[in-house]
Amino acid sequence: MKEFWVDVRPWKKGIATAALESGADTIFAEDAQKVKALGRVRVIAPDGDLIPDKDVWEVHITDKKSEEKAALLAKSGYVIVSAEDWSVIPLENLVAQADRIIACVHTSEEAELALNILEKGVAGILLQTDDPGVVKKTGAMIHRGQERCALVPFTITAIRPAGMGDRVCVDTCSILKEGEGMLIGNTSSAFLLVHAETLENPYVAPRPFRVNAGAVHAYILAPGGKTSYLSDLSAGDRVMVAGTGGETREVTVGRVKIEQRPLLIVDAEAEGAHYSLVLQNAETIRLVGEDGRARSVVELSPGDRVLGCTMEAGRHFGMAVREKILEK
Repeated sequence: MKEFWVDVRPWKKGIATAALESGADTIFAEDAQKVKALGRVRVIAPDGDLIPDKDVWEVHITDKKSEEKAALLAKSGYVIVSAEDWSVIPLENLVAQADRIIACVHTSEEAELALNILEKGVAGILLQTDDPGVVKKTGAMIHRGQERCALVPFTITAIRPAGMGDRVCVDTCSILKEGEGMLIGNTSSAFLLVHAETLENPYVAPRPFRVNAGAVHAYILAPGGKTSYLSDLSAGDRVMVAGTGGETREVTVGRVKIEQRPLLIVDAEAEGAHYSLVLQNAETIRLVGEDGRARSVVELSPGDRVLGCTMEAGRHFGMAVREKILEK
């Protein structure tokens, strides 16, 4: 997740309140206690969680020398970079050299540009504005997520019972929309889009905050191509939600429910390779069809096509690694 910082110097209570309501990670202030009185958040201030000129530096980019200074300081902490006539050229250079660059911006459009420089983007942005509306618009853009998943069709080859086992419901702190779900995989090389419980059915009321994601051993695809085991998730974790168009956003886990239930294995193939996923055997569990509609696992048949994504296999503590790993 990209860092969302907001500058409230000189003191702007309205901007600080908007920043907290918009999910800002860090607020830059002159007095940390004024911010802390409004809510729990990391503060940059002489009496804050991060100290100016110790943990965080501000560098105004005017020439090559100042650019080199910013890159050097970024080895020791965060560096906020700004420029009078901002262009992407010096920012591209800094992003290529350092990982803790925070771009000073004034609009959501500037923020989006900075976050996507060289695909990798800056570590985050410091927003300077007197308009609470700009704070909220920028926060919504950042939390929407900058990543897109290249979804491809998987052809179902078989669906078979798998006995009893432990499955994981991931209850989020957000209302998910129709067409949204989580990318879940039996292996780290392929993930199927498991739909959220947003739809009406004769058996239980909708739970639009929930994805009944799969068995405890399964991977969930996270931002940056990382993965986590479903069984490792807990309250407060951040997970990725994807839509049928490949758009993503991050949400917070509010609760994880692990219960023993009857399971089934969905076998599928994509791009000439065979994959599988273990899900609960229930009408309320749905994958997403190639047409974007949610399809219950009890209605799927061989030959049906559902959406998912493929990735290079091989993980070590959730990070992609370049080594030969066979997963079946």
